[in-house]
Amino acid sequence: MTFFKQFVRWLRRLGVVVLVLLTFYFTLMAYHQLKPLPPGISHASPVYQTDNVEFFRDLTHHADDERQVDQEIFDQVERMIERADDFIVIDNFMVNGLVNDPSEDYPALSDNLVDQLVRKRDAHPDMPIVFISDAINSGYGSYPAEWLDRLREADIDVVISNLTRLRDSTPVYSSLWRMGPQWLGDLGGEWWENPFVDGGPKFNLGGYLDMFNIKANHRKVVITERTALVASANAHDESGFHENVAFEIDGPIIGDLLRAEQAVIDLGDSGIQLPNYTPEEQPENGELSIQYTTEAQTLNNVLDTIERAREDDELWLAMYYLADREIVNALTDASQRGVQVSLILDPNKKAFGREKTGLPNRPVVEELVEDTDGNVRVRWYDVEIEQFHPKMMMLRQAQQSTIISGSTNFTSRNMDNYNLEASLTISGPNDADVMREVDDYFLMLWHNEGGDYTLDVDEYQSTMTDWQRVIYGVQAYLKLTTY
Repeated sequence: MTFFKQFVRWLRRLGVVVLVLLTFYFTLMAYHQLKPLPPGISHASPVYQTDNVEFFRDLTHHADDERQVDQEIFDQVERMIERADDFIVIDNFMVNGLVNDPSEDYPALSDNLVDQLVRKRDAHPDMPIVFISDAINSGYGSYPAEWLDRLREADIDVVISNLTRLRDSTPVYSSLWRMGPQWLGDLGGEWWENPFVDGGPKFNLGGYLDMFNIKANHRKVVITERTALVASANAHDESGFHENVAFEIDGPIIGDLLRAEQAVIDLGDSGIQLPNYTPEEQPENGELSIQYTTEAQTLNNVLDTIERAREDDELWLAMYYLADREIVNALTDASQRGVQVSLILDPNKKAFGREKTGLPNRPVVEELVEDTDGNVRVRWYDVEIEQFHPKMMMLRQAQQSTIISGSTNFTSRNMDNYNLEASLTISGPNDADVMREVDDYFLMLWHNEGGDYTLDVDEYQSTMTDWQRVIYGVQAYLKLTTY
């Protein structure tokens, strides 16, 4: 009986401990889902007028059974670096040359960008040059970030974004991580296999556990005193064949990009201050309007644009990930209003060199096609070793068009203030050069003009299984996804 009483007491004490831990866990979960955002995060600039917006794209496709690679974006980045006189600020998610298959002749994007910046520093030792990036490049602190370290050695300021102050995108896991592993440092030696690169630098346990928070500074912007570039492209060699897009702008909006990047720097304690920017005079009545948005502000513009679409308008998407519930519902509603909705999507075969199961795009496409009786048109980009990586939408109406493009996938993780993201909204007449170029881009891919770009929806959609649909639903509900 004494043993039984002691056992009951022990159970009661254990119950109290469990109750306290669960209370703490769920309190953490609620707080880090709802806490105020740091200053400057989720920013929308004023709307500016301009005549100067340039469109750039990278394409990989097949013609005559041979891979054709046509790249423009990092060539333009090089020109921007060469022309800069006062400052250079770059924020780019992935900057490394680690690849899974060295036999593939990947473009040396990381080496080229680092070499350009080092040469610029040698020629201009006093010029402010700041490079902002993500902890993914060091295995979340597991190993040296080789390419970023080369910048540091050249006396270029490097900032690894501190994302712990952002809200948690994977609350079921991140709340546990915040209760313990967050405070335990590296947690042992580097003996965990690299999850991104076969044979790559090993992870330590702390880096591995941090990775599962699935949180990123996902921006891709280049800023000088002359122009700014908002892109979907990473300076990552294994991403070198990806299809991507970018837009270059100038004028006072550059100040908004700098303020948005200062907000990222201020998440940490580096104390770096970006340079002041004094814009040249800008026309007040340019034919194009432009607005810079970060994080959830982009979602607002996307939904507003879709809701403006009316019967016989054309709504085009070129997208790597499409999964945000509000956007999927808005696309369905638009189609039912008579809007011609056309999607060019990545089939989600690969990510970070690993095979994927088609999530999230394939179940989302199945839903859209079913709910609109096939009125939403879909084509898959014919990827091989690359990803169809744009994050671009275009609404074409009778007289005016609107483009939204940048780093922001159309997913909750990218649009609900979890990741750091950057996008540009451009509006203007259909006959503006940039509108015609983007319209031609969509039509070329859709109709396979001059090469093999896209495939019919059935090429991948027929492979969807019930198991994949179940996994998609469970992952989306628990937020245990990378999208």
